[in-house]
Amino acid sequence: MARLILSLDSQVLAEYNMSKERYTIGRLPDNDVRIDNPAVSGHHSLIINILNDSFLEDLNSTNGTYVNGKLIKKHALQHGDVITIGHHQLRFADQQTSDAEQDEFEKTMVIPAGQQNIAQLAKAEEAAAAAAAAEAVDVKVDVSVKLPEPEPPAHTSTAAGVDASTAPNALPSAKLQVLSGAFAGRELELTKALTTLGRPGVQVAAITRRPEGYYVVHVESGEEGDYPLVNGQPIGAQARKLADNDVLQLAGVKMGFFSR
Repeated sequence: MARLILSLDSQVLAEYNMSKERYTIGRLPDNDVRIDNPAVSGHHSLIINILNDSFLEDLNSTNGTYVNGKLIKKHALQHGDVITIGHHQLRFADQQTSDAEQDEFEKTMVIPAGQQNIAQLAKAEEAAAAAAAAEAVDVKVDVSVKLPEPEPPAHTSTAAGVDASTAPNALPSAKLQVLSGAFAGRELELTKALTTLGRPGVQVAAITRRPEGYYVVHVESGEEGDYPLVNGQPIGAQARKLADNDVLQLAGVKMGFFSR
């Protein structure tokens, strides 16, 4: 099933599963996709779904409808197309993406265990554990003081994944969804205890799955101090807990974090 992902200034606002034949986009409340902004016409655009194809049409809007930066009247949507309406963007994601394309994304951004620096990843896991411990006691800790060793997790986890039978019920499953670049729309389920992402020599980060939540921590970069961004802000050397709808920027690629 195809989806539309609504964003403003790279911040994801909403997702729409395209299960109907017709979807109207505009400022008025009767639209299927409402964008309440003066730059958007009352009924701005229309998407028609016919079998496995989707077609976008501009409804004589005041400011026009753009796809991948080009003004259109009618357009056959392709996976990864970016529709610009006013100041907002709608990314068209077609879930009929082939396994080969998904594999190519994972080969490009997900670093296999055999290529990971074990010492660096151990430090990343320690940083995430320290952040979780500090959050649990809700106190500010002087960085010059060594943190106590955190309690072992209540569930069984390895680099290969988390044992769902013992994982805490409070921790929801989560995924990353690519928001920019050639792989826009691709998704990565965060099922492993430690997932390493990025491009060695450019920027690498690790996402750790702990009972307290998901944490991202910087592993390495080609330039000193070049940290990944979360919602446009560098995470620094400390682990950062991820919240639903956070936007992670790593090695030039923006990814949305979604928990459910």
